[in-house]
Amino acid sequence: MQVQPYNYKNGTRMREITIFSGNANPDLAHQICTYLDTPMGGSTVKTFSDGEIQIEIYENIRSRDVFVIQPTCSPVNDNLVELLLMLDACNRASASRITAVLPYYGYARQDKKVAPRVPISARVVADMITKAGADRVITMDLHAAQIQGFFNIPVDNLFAAPVILDYIRKNFTNDLIVVSPDAGGVERARAFAKRLDAGLAIIDKRRDVPNEAKAMAVIGNVTDKTAVILDDMVDTAGTLTEAAGALIKNGAREAHACCTHPVLSGPAVDRITDSELKSLLVTDTIPLGPEARQCDKIKVLSISALIGEAIIRSHRGDSVTSLFV
Repeated sequence: MQVQPYNYKNGTRMREITIFSGNANPDLAHQICTYLDTPMGGSTVKTFSDGEIQIEIYENIRSRDVFVIQPTCSPVNDNLVELLLMLDACNRASASRITAVLPYYGYARQDKKVAPRVPISARVVADMITKAGADRVITMDLHAAQIQGFFNIPVDNLFAAPVILDYIRKNFTNDLIVVSPDAGGVERARAFAKRLDAGLAIIDKRRDVPNEAKAMAVIGNVTDKTAVILDDMVDTAGTLTEAAGALIKNGAREAHACCTHPVLSGPAVDRITDSELKSLLVTDTIPLGPEARQCDKIKVLSISALIGEAIIRSHRGDSVTSLFV
């Protein structure tokens, strides 16, 4: 994605914005700072021997616009507590505005009651972030858009689509079909298919227990097509690998996949390696583990410029939505 950065050096705004990062994804935070042409704010995140987390900020942030970059990926609870404590530290240091930047929003899949006497965990996390001192939230490709309504503060839900679409246009043939791995992802897949002028197919999926899926049928003609499965995240990769197998079985020439959030827990990498998938395109909202980094099928795109541009526009009061029009 090509975006033109705002030149902070021509004014005094450089002194008004400060970026902090926890331990969840420091590489992404540093790339965002490089895009913004601003240094990372000085801070430390330590862990005591009993597991307690200690936060210390080393510079004056009074009356500054502060952005805390921290995806709540694995280890989810540690990274979430780091975020909450950093927000509280910034709030007590008299920052003028604090934005929690969560490239990946943990607990997003628990956004509704699916059984009696279960929590709506995504709402609980939203309440904690707000109470800890966040004035607004920037996140990316929420698993469920209604999570924005769990906050009583502004939420900018960014989309990795511009970055992924740019890669697909440059690296895939015209004989393309976009595939939704389930009925819930049809709207997302349809939007991609429209922008790529490609066909659309849907996998009819049955899920009997959590993290285990069985692809039953392919709705749509995928014969002799290059199929690209589109999802917001890949966790254990059960759905993805079953879908790839079903596509090849139904005559697809190749099966590829794209997702924003590479959770890749449990047997995910082994399943991807042994599957019919030719490639899996992911972004760096979540850092890859050692196994995933060694997998030749997994390719990573950076969304640092996208988040950096959203930070600039948020700081200046410009439109963030226009990034995706």
